[in-house]
Amino acid sequence: MNWNIEYFNENVENQILDLPDGLLARYFKLTDLMLVHGSNLGLPHIKPLSNGLFELRLKSKEGIGRVFYCTKIGKNIIMLHSYIKKSQKIPKNIMAVALSRLKEVKENDS
Repeated sequence: MNWNIEYFNENVENQILDLPDGLLARYFKLTDLMLVHGSNLGLPHIKPLSNGLFELRLKSKEGIGRVFYCTKIGKNIIMLHSYIKKSQKIPKNIMAVALSRLKEVKENDS
C-alpha cells in the first residue's frame, strides 16, 4: 500500500504551492519519494522535531524552505504548515502554528 499526502487545510496547500519554483520542485521530488517509501526519508531531507512533528527540508537557489508534517495511522501524511527560512532557529510563532495543528490532528484522530 502506498502512502497518501493530505493537507491540514486549503490554505496550507496554497501556501506550499506558492513557494518559489525551485523550492516547489524540490517539494514535489521529495513528496514523490514519500508516496512510495514513506514519511521518513532521513537526513538531510527529513528532520524529526518533537511529539510526532517532522520537518521536510527544502533547499534551492531561491533559498531554504520548510514544511512541517505529521503522520496518521493508515499511511497518511498530513502537511501542517510551511515557511521560508530566514534564520537559524525556527521562529516561535511558526512552531506554535505547527504544534497547534499537530495537536488538532491528533485530537481528531482518536
